Amino acid sequence: MTKQKIKEIVYKCLEEKLLCRAYFKYHKSYWYLIPLLANDKLFLSVQEDDFQLDGYQIRRFRDMEKAEIKDDLCHEILIKENIITDIIAPEIDISSWEAIFSSLNALGKNIIVEHESLNDNERQFVIGRVEKVLKHFAYVRNFDADGIWEEEPHKVSYKEITSMTFNSRYVEVFSKYVDSSYPTK
Repeated sequence: MTKQKIKEIVYKCLEEKLLCRAYFKYHKSYWYLIPLLANDKLFLSVQEDDFQLDGYQIRRFRDMEKAEIKDDLCHEILIKENIITDIIAPEIDISSWEAIFSSLNALGKNIIVEHESLNDNERQFVIGRVEKVLKHFAYVRNFDADGIWEEEPHKVSYKEITSMTFNSRYVEVFSKYVDSSYPTK
């Protein structure tokens, strides 16, 4: 599928609040997304799974291999349950990764930043809080599986990012149990 056709489908889903079945080069399966904001390179969507919305994701168009409009009974249910009608796009500047990190840094919320790949050795996963935003990378203070903040922030290169997630159940619930002594320097 051409990138132009993919973008047309994503923009149609964005304009009409439709469910989009999205296939990415780094996943064997697909995601159900409802696009909310987009530009030529990036798009912000809310993830849908079994009639529940699970946080916002920002992804790159260049990683998308295929997009389809999922206009069926599931979409009707999402409307009748007021799931789609109640979605509000967050006030996030998605013009660049630098702008995205700056927007999320201002909110002070924990996020997930990933470099996804079919090769397990290439995957990267960082969960934590944005500390510093620069032109080509940002620093994110990561917490580990025990909820302990790492001593030094993780340098995240924008060119390596395949997705950023915030306000998801995983981030929000885990964040409630993270060590409250956030490191400051």
